[in-house]
Amino acid sequence: MQMSENPMQDTSMGSGKNPMETEKHFLQMKWKIGNVQIDNPFVLAPMAGVTDLPFRILCKEQGAGLICMEMISAKAISFHNKNTIALMEIDPCEHPVSMQLFGSEPDLMADVAKSIEDRNFDILDINMGCPVPKVVNNGEGSALLKSPDLIEEIVRKVSSAISKPVTVKVRIGFENAPVDIVEIAKRVEDAGAAAIAVHGRTRQQYYSGTADWDTIRRVKEAVTIPIIGNGDVDSPLKAEALMKQTGCDAVMVGRAVRGNPWLFRELNHYFRTGELMERPSTEEIREMILRHARKQIELKGEFVGIREMRMWHGTLQVCATARVCEENQIR
Repeated sequence: MQMSENPMQDTSMGSGKNPMETEKHFLQMKWKIGNVQIDNPFVLAPMAGVTDLPFRILCKEQGAGLICMEMISAKAISFHNKNTIALMEIDPCEHPVSMQLFGSEPDLMADVAKSIEDRNFDILDINMGCPVPKVVNNGEGSALLKSPDLIEEIVRKVSSAISKPVTVKVRIGFENAPVDIVEIAKRVEDAGAAAIAVHGRTRQQYYSGTADWDTIRRVKEAVTIPIIGNGDVDSPLKAEALMKQTGCDAVMVGRAVRGNPWLFRELNHYFRTGELMERPSTEEIREMILRHARKQIELKGEFVGIREMRMWHGTLQVCATARVCEENQIR
């Protein structure tokens, strides 16, 4: 299947173009956040309890352009919490990698950002989109959307405290509160943010309903820094549609990559050739399950590693079963 009118894709690729023209197209996949160059526009979303080190490595191997770590409490870092410090481990293969902080105290967040700047991350992201009650009830995550002045102060102080690029991840609204996400995006840019990831849902939606891509488009048109579109991308065709409709610079994928790190491989292949890849074989799925389990055990020990692996193994097992049924034409 050929792509059509993709701003990042020459549809004549794979139809006799010479190698120099093909290489030129590959260069068009690259983009930047501040001074950090990223090889492709496909971003692994930060997901608490999901994007731990073993899973991030698997996604990087499959072609994720930018890796985002699970969110980390700025306050917990300031308390030198042992479990929190463990979340900050980064493998050299992950780069470029974005570390995400959450919190609501501008001075504390700036101090923490400065204290960890020598750690091996490339970009520092600020969470302003988490919908979970225990975060929101502390005035953090998506609750910040109700306070544009506080958002601007946090971004300004954090971006002034460190030399690495600072980004933010937001949702487009908060229930029972007037939120002008376009105006917030402008203020975030003025405060020094190097990019914004926009999840096209409100806090109230959590992950239900349909993401509002048109609002992502309006944010993109209002600022000059890169915009990362997020919401409802579960295939190369959806990624293409999001980029066409919004003009966003990159695509962030979250839930769709859970148990499916091959999505990054498929995205890269489609945007570079215009062709849809076959889904992974049963053997590939089996090997991925085993590799993930081994990495979990190496990092967390057998008891914790295998317990956390249950969620992934279950998801991957569904994939494997579906694939076996397909191969044997079972309906």
